[in-house]
Amino acid sequence: MGITSSSARRVRRAGSAATAVVLGILAVSGSPALAAADGSADKPAADAADKPAAGEASGSAASAGSAGSARSAAGIPPAISRLAQGPGRTVAITIDDGPDPRWTPQVLDVLRKNHVKATFCMIGTKAQKYPELVRAVAADGHLLCNHSVDHDVTMDHKPVAYQKQQILEGKAMIEKAAPGVPVGYYRAPGGAFTPDSRAIAAASGMRPLGWSVDPKDWSRPGLPSIISALEDKLPQQPTVLFHDGGGDRSETVAALGQYLPWLTAQGYHFAFPARTAP
Repeated sequence: MGITSSSARRVRRAGSAATAVVLGILAVSGSPALAAADGSADKPAADAADKPAAGEASGSAASAGSAGSARSAAGIPPAISRLAQGPGRTVAITIDDGPDPRWTPQVLDVLRKNHVKATFCMIGTKAQKYPELVRAVAADGHLLCNHSVDHDVTMDHKPVAYQKQQILEGKAMIEKAAPGVPVGYYRAPGGAFTPDSRAIAAASGMRPLGWSVDPKDWSRPGLPSIISALEDKLPQQPTVLFHDGGGDRSETVAALGQYLPWLTAQGYHFAFPARTAP
């Protein structure tokens, strides 16, 4: 028996409905995006044990409005920010892994001499230990970023409840060190975000923060290597990664002393990372 025109229409409608369901499932699952050049891409959940228990204020609390949604309830996009604010030749300087009693003051001094405001991504336990340094950073007009409680680079393989604890407690530690100073960004240790960690951060008012230039100063490759990496083919509106904690940061201090004047000479203006723009 041949297919009537009305039967064909029913088949097409059924096929469209099935397609819509599949697309909806993919959107909610936060299917992997293209790999980020900075390494700060979403990492897949380790296994089913990573899923929150029923009734938990859902790390999927999100699934951040299912990491696919444009903005969290707090108005912050869950997408990873890698651009400096503003049009044209702008650059965002970010400083990770402090505060540190030896290196943070030296980094602040270089920034001050070059009239640069940066974003400091602080580890919660260090902020708790050196609250006066958190306040000194804020007093100089720099912005604060949460870098988790204790920089666990494996947290993207752990349960959502653990990720949530690392993110929210890290934020609380920094806020306690500098009362009244907002913590507007969250940078995952090692850049290892997950859809859930981005959702949790955005829901609590922190923009997930990546980077687009990494000179690997943390590995102490030598000043010429750092400078070469910094000055080679800068992307548009770059966000640059430096460190003021985690070891000897003398090369970082020296690199900042050379790099910041070079950026100014190239016509760059300094800005903070994009926070509310897509």
